[in-house]
Amino acid sequence: MQASAEKWLNDFLSYLQHQRRLSPRTIYSYQRDLHQVSLFCQQHDIDHWPQLDAHKLRQYVASRHHQGLSGRSIQRELSALRSFYNYLLQEHLVSLNPAQGISAPKSARKLPKTLDVDQISHLLNQQPEEILEIRDHAMMELFYSSGLRLSELIGLNLQDMDLSEGITTVTGKGNKTRIVPVGKFARKAIELWLAQRKLLIKEAETALFISRNGTRISQRSVQTRLQRYAIKSGLPEHLHPHKLRHSFASHILESSQDLRAVQELLGHADISTTQIYTHLDFQHLASVYDQAHPRAKRRK
Repeated sequence: MQASAEKWLNDFLSYLQHQRRLSPRTIYSYQRDLHQVSLFCQQHDIDHWPQLDAHKLRQYVASRHHQGLSGRSIQRELSALRSFYNYLLQEHLVSLNPAQGISAPKSARKLPKTLDVDQISHLLNQQPEEILEIRDHAMMELFYSSGLRLSELIGLNLQDMDLSEGITTVTGKGNKTRIVPVGKFARKAIELWLAQRKLLIKEAETALFISRNGTRISQRSVQTRLQRYAIKSGLPEHLHPHKLRHSFASHILESSQDLRAVQELLGHADISTTQIYTHLDFQHLASVYDQAHPRAKRRK
């Protein structure tokens, strides 16, 4: 593509960073997805962004689908492209958004793999033997207790946790916050960890879960440590944080049959699923949680 076309793209990425203040990880995702569209344009002699129309964009979608890309991934690329063209419209650089109304082919939904209650109990009833295992055990209890995403867990700060009330404030996707219950097993594990955390802390680190170096733990470290803990406990399946989140949702739903409460507890961001749950208040969610979660039994 022409140099001016590349400039428009770089200006958009700069806009995401400085005006919308998106995270580096999110900006990288935009850059990666838009790079795929740029490659398609180069291969089809499209030199400038106004030349990309709906017909050519449908060709792009078909080519990505033919390459084996999932419908969800194609939809993500289209979403990035829509945002880019909305920016170009805002800057009066184009007259229309070719991605508007273009959709990706639907993909078959894969059922998430979960652990059963006996496997969860076996995993979480293991007694940690050293300081990092105490931390790992607390993280696993919290994953399963509250259905957190990996990014939500590592983003927790000390002030987000209210152990006396058995709740924590979580910042989810789109910087949206929600309050979720924390069961008694998780509270006990976190209290044990906080007593050990003092031995690792450096300066004024506010993160709830920290590494051996005293700084906020990384996503990769959490994944590695959980898998190591699972192997040590004899769990036959690969363990990752999202499996604990799926298990949380599955076990509560099996017991309560309250899909709306589970959606609210999980913090799903899709507006079509969250709008119908807006009338549910936290007391209702906490009540469902108390009655349904195998390891909850919050303080009365």
